[in-house]
Amino acid sequence: MPLTERFDVSIPDSQLAREVTQLIRDTESDLLFSHSTRVYFWGAMTGNRKDLIFDPELLYTAAMFHDVGLTSKYNNSQLRFEVDGANAARDFLRSHGICATDVEKVWNAIALHTTPGIPEHMHSEIALLQAGAGMDVAGRGFEEFTDDQRNEVILAYPREAGFAHKMIDEFYLGMKHRPQSTFGTFNDDFLAYKDPDFKRTDLCSIILCSHWEHR
Repeated sequence: MPLTERFDVSIPDSQLAREVTQLIRDTESDLLFSHSTRVYFWGAMTGNRKDLIFDPELLYTAAMFHDVGLTSKYNNSQLRFEVDGANAARDFLRSHGICATDVEKVWNAIALHTTPGIPEHMHSEIALLQAGAGMDVAGRGFEEFTDDQRNEVILAYPREAGFAHKMIDEFYLGMKHRPQSTFGTFNDDFLAYKDPDFKRTDLCSIILCSHWEHR
């Protein structure tokens, strides 16, 4: 029995969703595409388990665009990769006549998906995108899914051998040219792990060396 029937979760059957799928399929690596799709399923399953009301089409769009900022298209960007993805999704949705409120939900979901402690207090689509991403990358909430659920999703959208290291590489390649964009996030962990010469920005030093301390 297909995953969509067994667990009451499916990729939205709409023209918008089909265009999202094709655009991301043409833009991202196989690893990121499968990861993004799994993020949608983890997020949607979490929403169903918690009886949350959410728009599957908006959640799917957010999931598929959430890591597009890591792709080579943004090799010259100095923005946070999350903002690049959020802007891309915003432009796509606007071009399809989606209302401003829904566009804002998707923008915030993508922009905040690496910011712990905030998304879970916002609209369901925002909370569920972060939950889905955390599950797929770091196994956050792993035990809340059944073996059948995990196995079915992985069967449909395989998790490549060595996924953890490959995903770290994707993060590093997507951000190594804009190290300043990782300040204040855990994204500097990827740069520190891959580049022994990377030096984290220290907020305490910034405060102590500010103009206020040298008037």
